[in-house]
Amino acid sequence: METVSQYKNIVPIFKKELRSYFNSAVAYVVIVVFLGIVGWFHSNSLFLNNVASLRLMFDIVPMVFLFIIPAITMRLLSEEKKSGTIELLVTKPLSDTEIVLGKFLAAWALVGITLVPTLVYYITVASLGNIDHGPVLGGYFGLLLMAGVFIAIGLFASSLTENQVVAFIIGLGMVLAFFMFDKILPFVPAWLTTTVEFLGVDYHKTNIERGVIDSRDILYFLSLLGLMLYLTILSLERRKW
Repeated sequence: METVSQYKNIVPIFKKELRSYFNSAVAYVVIVVFLGIVGWFHSNSLFLNNVASLRLMFDIVPMVFLFIIPAITMRLLSEEKKSGTIELLVTKPLSDTEIVLGKFLAAWALVGITLVPTLVYYITVASLGNIDHGPVLGGYFGLLLMAGVFIAIGLFASSLTENQVVAFIIGLGMVLAFFMFDKILPFVPAWLTTTVEFLGVDYHKTNIERGVIDSRDILYFLSLLGLMLYLTILSLERRKW
């Protein structure tokens, strides 16, 4: 009971942050831009190339994530630090862990909400012919896990600076690095290829996308996500030192 009570403020922070996205233009711009880009590529694949598949969508979404997720997260802590409201938050009975988790879950929920309209593509493709539902469900699950990792990285970047633009650039650089690990293997010494490939976020997302859930892929996502959230909490605690 004591442990539960220690984190009772996560839900109010989550609700406040999620509401703030929709009270401003952020949520609507993110959703429109995301659906516009993904929808354009999916429509081209479906109607122009006559390919009834969601594979292209699952390939395009991670690249869109590279830009929209740092944009979503860049203000979460940097804005609070610049305006001084982060100090007001800690004067209340809130822990750094509650602040970080509440903000993280709000950003993750926004990405989840953004993905929901893409189910229309799933329904459309399924109506046009036979579709293997396992890889599709695995693809969505993989995208959510990837988004969680990217959000945790973006939140960490936001905790490092008071400048939102700098937070965006740091976040973009970090998520791009993890996205590219498994794509630079031709330039990596042979004895390092397995390790570098394992560090790639897209490598594990692609494994899950096949519809076979491997505990190693889940462990990778949860470990990296947890590590970045832990580093974010440590970064916030620096102000007390």
